[in-house]
Order: sequence, then C-alpha cells, then structure tokens
Amino acid sequence: MTTQLDRVTALLRSHPLVDGHNDLPWEARKRASYDWDQLDIAGPTPTHTDLPRLRRGCVGGQFWSVFVPSTLPRDEAVIQTLEQVDAVHAMVARYADQLALAGTADEVEAVFASGRIASLMGAEGGHSIGGSLGVLRVLHRLGVRYLTLTHNDNTPWADSATDEPVHGGLTDFGREVVREMNRIGMLVDLSHVSEETMDDALDTMSAPVIFSHSSARALCSSPRNVPDRVLERLRGNGGVCMAVFAEQFVSQEAWDWRQEAAEAAAREGIPATDLERFVPFSLRYAETHPQPRATLEQVVAHIEHLREVAGVDHVGIGGDYDGVRQLPVGLEDVSCYPRLFAALADRGWSDEDLVKLAGGNVLRVLRDAEAVSRELG
Repeated sequence: MTTQLDRVTALLRSHPLVDGHNDLPWEARKRASYDWDQLDIAGPTPTHTDLPRLRRGCVGGQFWSVFVPSTLPRDEAVIQTLEQVDAVHAMVARYADQLALAGTADEVEAVFASGRIASLMGAEGGHSIGGSLGVLRVLHRLGVRYLTLTHNDNTPWADSATDEPVHGGLTDFGREVVREMNRIGMLVDLSHVSEETMDDALDTMSAPVIFSHSSARALCSSPRNVPDRVLERLRGNGGVCMAVFAEQFVSQEAWDWRQEAAEAAAREGIPATDLERFVPFSLRYAETHPQPRATLEQVVAHIEHLREVAGVDHVGIGGDYDGVRQLPVGLEDVSCYPRLFAALADRGWSDEDLVKLAGGNVLRVLRDAEAVSRELG
C-alpha cells in the first residue's frame, strides 16, 4: 500500500526541492579546516548534512551558505568569505558524481535532470563585501547568487534585526548595493535584517526578494521572523519567504528561552550576537535550564501562515541545517524533508502547491532576477 510519505517522496524525486540555506561549509571550516577527507560527506558525518541523507531527503538544489562572522574586521571578512566560496567549489569538485554548480534556474533544472544536486551559494551578511561593489560583483562571478544584507550585526549601510538601529534601514550606499544586485542578477536576501531595512529594500527593488531562512513573526516573535505586513508586500514584489527550521524562530517558548539565556550571558559580559562566545555559554545554560523543543507540527503551522498571508506563490523552504545546534523533533537532519511534505499533504496541500513550495517558487524568483538583470544591462 502506498503511503502519503511514499507519494510525496516520489513527487519530490520528480521536482527539485531547492533549500535556501545550509551552513555545512562553515561546519567544514570549524571541524576539518575544509579537509573533505577528514569530513567526508560521502558517508555518515556528525553534521546535519551528508550526501546519503541529502538523497533520502530528496534535495535537488541547495544554496550553500558562505557565512562568516559579522564581527570580523572588513578585510578579514572578505578573505574568509572567499575561503568559504573556495571550499564549496572544492566540495563540488570532489563529489562531482553527485553535486554540480548551478548559476541559473535553467542550470538548476539541468543538474537535477542529470541526477545530481544543484549547488548554489549565498553570502550571509553584507559585511562579506567589505563595502565594495567590486567585491559584490566578484562574488557573483564566483557563483554566489544571493547576499543577505546583514547578519546579526549592522553593517555600515544596513540595520540588522538583532542589533541596535543606527541607519533607520538602508543608507544611500545600501540602496546602491541593492540596485547593483538587481543589475547583476543577484538575489537580495532579507533574512536577518530589520523591519525598516526590509521596507527600504522592497522600495528600492526592481526584482523579487527572498527571505532565505525566516518564518512568521505572528507565530514566534523573534525579530528574525517576518511580520505579516511585510509578508503581504511579497505579493506585489513577487518574492519568497523560505521557512526556517531553527527552533528559536519556530517556537515562541524556545525564543523566550533564548532571551533568558541572552540576559544571563549579558550579565557575564557576553553579547548574544557574539556567537563564538554566546553559543558555548548557551550550552552551559541549557544544562540547568533545559531549552523547550520545537516540533515538525510547529513548522507546518509557520508554512501555512506564510501561505495564508503571502500566498502559495511566495513560500519556500530554508532549513538552516548545520547553522544551528538543534532542530525540531521530526526534522533533525536533511533526510527529513519528505516528512514535512507528507504532513502538509495530510492537511490538504495539492501536489501543485507542494511543488511550488519545494522549489518552484524560488526558481521562478531566480528567473525573474535573471530577466531584470538582462533588462537593466
């Protein structure tokens, strides 16, 4: 007897599931200094991501995050971002029988048709360009297809969701960055940015935006999530919000716990935005103050809210695997996507809408950005 899970698995094997955000490259830096012999993703790994589990998860395309900490000095941020890009190129070359670089929507579909996983890149934070449009253009030439305008800290030209506002959104240079991204066909990613930055970017855009890994603020009050008012603007912009699985952006209880941990860390002089110090502190804090767990069902609720407010043409998936320590129960690693889609099918999602969520919407956005780039020349 064919189960719902069997049915959606077959659907995802026929239509590319394109995830918006995976931090395996930074894990490879931390764990193995980018040594793919030491962290061999052909077999089981201690990370959330390896090739066998990507296959079981029916992943057809992946935006690999080339994240570097937003606390780095400008030149060091650029250098480490280039090292991240190089690591992705090396990974794809090593596993060329299963991965292939893709720079356009057509290339994603061609790689998927070849039986491999299309590999794109996204730079997580405007600090990665070091205040240089030339660096922005070079990253695009190297295969980076989106730039998240900020990470946890403000840049000199854009306010972050998790820092004290300085600019009131985007500066004039920030708007210039957005316009240049439109011109070259790079997606503008509004995850991590302040609400004012979201508005300024949407006001400046000639192409659709993405939120590569964010969910609904109406269900979890983290400023990393998107308010309904901005979700409604996606209908006119044509953009996509790619639902994140990170527990503290899914569960209100988990977010409240993080706020309590952040207050405790602040008393010891550790800001929550300093991930290198805050993450170890939060692990110690969890030993005596257990973190509430999020669930697959809560992720389903976020996706359904995104569909209700923004529309089914404006929702996608951005799991944030290997970017967080712990994932919701039922979504523990990259093999779990079919469970999520089966749960949505159980709630009445049509095959057509599941295909849009999986990758159809973000590929449409990528095509739209390519078309705008051609028009702007």
